[in-house]
Amino acid sequence: MQSSSLYRKEVRFYTVGGTPGDNQTPMIESSFSSLGPHGFHRVAYTDWGSASNPHAVVCVHGLSRNSRDFDYLAGALEKHCRVVCMDVIGRGRSDWLKHRNDYTFRQYQADAAALIARITEARSHPMLPRWAQAAPPADLEGKVDWVGTSMGGLLGMLLAAQPNSPIRRLVLNDVGPFIPWAALIRLKGHFGAVPRFASLEEVERALRAACAQWGTLSDEQWKHLATHGAQQMEDGSYQFACDPAVGVATAWGWNPDAKVGNRNLRGLELWSVWEEIRCPTLLLRGADSDVLEPDTVKRMLAGGPPLKVIELPGIGHAPSLMVEDQIEAVREFLLEKRDGRG
Repeated sequence: MQSSSLYRKEVRFYTVGGTPGDNQTPMIESSFSSLGPHGFHRVAYTDWGSASNPHAVVCVHGLSRNSRDFDYLAGALEKHCRVVCMDVIGRGRSDWLKHRNDYTFRQYQADAAALIARITEARSHPMLPRWAQAAPPADLEGKVDWVGTSMGGLLGMLLAAQPNSPIRRLVLNDVGPFIPWAALIRLKGHFGAVPRFASLEEVERALRAACAQWGTLSDEQWKHLATHGAQQMEDGSYQFACDPAVGVATAWGWNPDAKVGNRNLRGLELWSVWEEIRCPTLLLRGADSDVLEPDTVKRMLAGGPPLKVIELPGIGHAPSLMVEDQIEAVREFLLEKRDGRG
């Protein structure tokens, strides 16, 4: 289980296309306490760009992944936006919960709401009195954009469907309101055994196999995923930085308060959620994805929020958001009106 101490640390990281030591920009690692059914737990996140920037983007990862998957995207966006990437509880640097049944989308929504409140309140320069602080543009006040991969996209849909939602724009990375049971079972299958690895090189080899559908990545990017996707144990071995309990709870532990329908014999459906979303939405789909089927995309286009769809050839579940064409698609969508193009 991860440490529950609070901390705030500045880290140096290089942007897309750079090498260690080139084009370095500061990134903050921070955390806060959130309340669950059995007490408080620590939620960790990375924070890129200026805290005074009124345009905030929240990025949330897939089922067994972590916030550092978004380093390349955040590095490309931070000149334009503040980018905050959350480690959902049980992953990355966030706490692991003692009660596995607490890993529910209801709890994930509560943690995300606390994070949104935290970053929207901290936008203004802390050294200036309130009367001297510039008001954010009306369309950004109290709002955030949301980028969610797989599970993070489901969480974004649930939040965007809520009354008075703070989600201004929504990016769904290879996920929609219907997921076939076969795809869920495949994703859940990664949580069977808890592998141990003798080195980070072994971690990287395992990730290259497990995440082959993400598309072509550089050796540097695979090493980045391995370094931040594993934790070293007391005996010197490594294991993935993910509580194995989240596989069972997240795949099947839908809370009835989350407006999720699960009576469909073919899969898990959230169409009632989709119909409540109003914000402009970008949908990225891997052309070979088994999680987001073509028929689901067609139905999404027929009803729901304003939707732009980009299909990426040669990729399954899910696009990495670490390569330039995917990053540019997200950047253009999030900055569309700001650049006068929409």
